[in-house]
Parts: sequence; C-alpha cells; structure tokens
Amino acid sequence: MRSGTVFPNLNPLNTNTKTKKRKMYIPVITKFWLSHSIAFLWMGFSIYMSTPWLKDLSHIISFPAALLIIMGIAYVPGYMSAFLVASLALDRQPPFKNEFPNDPITVLIAAYNEEERIFNTLKYLSVQDYQGKINTIIINNRSTDNTVSEVLKAKQELDLNIDIIYEDNPGKFHALNKGLQHVTTPYVITLDADTLLHPSAIRYLVARIKSSPENICAVAGSILTKNSRENIWAKIQEWDYFLGIASIKRLQGLYQGTLVAQGAYSLYKTSCIKEIGGWPDAIGEDIVLTWRLLQKGWKVYFEPLAVAFTEVPVRFKHFVRQRSRWARGMIEGLREIKPWEQSQVYTKYLTFINLLMPYLDFTYTFFWIPGLILACFGHYWVVGPMTLLVLPLTLISYSLLYFFQKKYVFKPLNLRVRKNFLGFLLFVLFYQMIMSPVSTYGYIQEMFKLQRVWK
Repeated sequence: MRSGTVFPNLNPLNTNTKTKKRKMYIPVITKFWLSHSIAFLWMGFSIYMSTPWLKDLSHIISFPAALLIIMGIAYVPGYMSAFLVASLALDRQPPFKNEFPNDPITVLIAAYNEEERIFNTLKYLSVQDYQGKINTIIINNRSTDNTVSEVLKAKQELDLNIDIIYEDNPGKFHALNKGLQHVTTPYVITLDADTLLHPSAIRYLVARIKSSPENICAVAGSILTKNSRENIWAKIQEWDYFLGIASIKRLQGLYQGTLVAQGAYSLYKTSCIKEIGGWPDAIGEDIVLTWRLLQKGWKVYFEPLAVAFTEVPVRFKHFVRQRSRWARGMIEGLREIKPWEQSQVYTKYLTFINLLMPYLDFTYTFFWIPGLILACFGHYWVVGPMTLLVLPLTLISYSLLYFFQKKYVFKPLNLRVRKNFLGFLLFVLFYQMIMSPVSTYGYIQEMFKLQRVWK
C-alpha cells in the first residue's frame, strides 16, 4: 500500500465507474435480518460444538462463570464475525447520481503546533479535482510554533482561499466550534492538520451526500495510513485501517448508521451541526457528535472512495494514548445516549454492539490471554480448539474486504496495495492481544475520570 506521500496525476474523467448491468435489489432490512439469521446459525453451531468445553471449565470455576467467559471469547465474537461476513457479502454500494458536484464547501482545520505538517496538508487540498468552490478555515488553537507562518506561506503560494482565525480556549472542540461560526456554505468538512487527501477525495465525499436521501446528515471518509513504512507498529496499523476499521465502517454504512464520522476527515451538513449545538466537550468529540446526529433520526453514510491518508502513531505509548482515548470516547457516547434512545432500529443495534465491547475486551484481556498462556503449557481450560472457530470467519471477512478495497477502491483511484506480509501476519495473530488491554485501560480511565491526554 502506498505511504500516501505522493499521488499519481489523475484525470477525473478516467475515474468514472463503468456502467454495470442492473442486479437484483435486496432491501437493507432484508440484508439485516438475513445476516442475523446466518450469524445466529453460526452461534448455535458454536454452542453445540463447545458443550464439552463448557462442562470441563464448569468443573473448575462454576457453570455461570464458565458461561460468561466462553460467551465473551467465543460465542459473541463468533456471532459478530459471522454477522460481519454476511453483511459484507451482501453489501452493494449504491451508484452516484452525479460524480462531479459543484456545491460550495468549507474545510475546517483545527491546528495546534502543526508547523511540520500543515503546509503539506494544504498542498494536497489545493490540487483537488473538485469543481465547486472550497473555502478553507484554519483555526489556530494556541500554537507556540510556526504554524501560522506555514499557513501564511501556503496562502501566498497555493491556489487556495484560506482564512486564519484564532481560538484561545484549548481543545479541538473549541477550535471547531469557533470555525463553525464562520461557515456559510451548506456543507462543511473537518480535516486534521496531518491528513493528506487523495485528489478526488472531496469530490467523492460530496458526491455521496448529494446522491443520498435528504435525511443524510454526514458522510465519513475512508482513512488509510500514510507513514506505514516507518516501523513495525505502523506496518501493523496499516492493515488495521485497510481491513479492520474499513470493514466496520462498511458494515455500519450498509445499515445507514456509521457510528463515527471521524474528525480527521468527514463531511457534514452545516445546518445539522448547528442544530445540535456544534461539537461537544468530550475526549471523543467526533463520536459524541455523530451519536447526537443519529439520535435526531438523521443517517450517516460511509464513502470508501473518499480516501485520505493519516499519520499513525509509531511509538507504543502514543498508540496506547490514541486507542485508549477512542475507547473513552465510546464510553462518553454511551453515557450520554443509550442504545435504546437511538431513533432507528439499525442504530440501536449498532450502538448496542458498542455497549458489549467493554465486556468483550475485559474477558479477552483477563481470561483469553491468560488462557492462551496456560494452553502453551498444555492446560486447555480457557483457550482450546473451539476458539479457533472464530479465525476462519476473520480471514473470510478480511479476504472479502481486501478484494473489495483492491478492485473497487484502489484500482479506480490508481493506487497500489503495498506488500506488507509481516504486518498482516502480526495484525491477524497478535493485534487483538494489544487492542483489548489498551481499550480496557481506556475504559478504566473514563470510569475514574483520569486526566485527558491528547497526544
């Protein structure tokens, strides 16, 4: 996969999707229940096959405790994997009504000490093939370096309409809300100061929202890594973004309830953001914002072709801070808006899955990992052959998404999937062993309201 630092010159006319024969339409509600049926059948098969395992573990720690553990490491993850595989197999991205919209838009970039990156971000923004007017607002949030100088340099050298405003209150939500006061266009895009856009990124993002029903309030872009060559941590995260995060985004987008229109790169209807009062004071401001939008009955989509490249953490401590912050953001969202308070059946279900995540991460951290260590010494009390049933589903879902990404995203955008076998192997075998403890750490931080650490 490309690092994202250099893009090919693209002719917008060459990125049109070829006209295909009309295929049988399956309503979203049918896909939803069909995927459920397949997932429940798989879970039933798992329960039947695991009866000896459940009995053996019950003799050691009691039946209720054994059932809770096996549910957390096998039954529920297996059901979720089967639901994901079935949903991805049934997913068909609806075609664009117009691939070349020209509505005026505003791009908000909150910047705090971004002198090393912001010029490059603005450079990629300046070569978009979008035909409408792009207003760019940089909100300088108490930077102490040369961020402003770099923005002024970009304003002079690049073909961009750039305004700089200042926000003295620290915090990304303060900066974005200050920028929102200056937005006069019907659509607004948030972009991180270290994120690089593919030349067609904005065009596809606006095309998706313009091709959607009126009750669509936001579209999340597709985020990939741009610094995957730096070290092994970045190589592993490359696959997390390319397969893991993208598969969840596609699943949620299929059911019209993408749970995070991430602040790094997403598009919103300006009127909707203003109606809910802008970005909230939260460590996961984009999560809480998205859930507030969904609670209003609006829908949030995901556009795979609207690709942006972000810089992932290359040091373990920064990775832990980022992912624990994401976990805290999810808890903030659940605390404010319960799954049953969501207005749509799909969103109720998707947020309920998030409600289960602390239980699954806790079980994985405190039972599966110790159980794996015991299995290495011949004690298969917790981890045994049955736990391997989840692995085929994981590989199937990743295979489906890999071919989708390669054929329907990378090929039209003239990108290449970089060979990174070591990163893939470590991602499949060990990544969850890191993610679950890190997420659990984030839940504990939020439970005890520990100090927020942003970077």
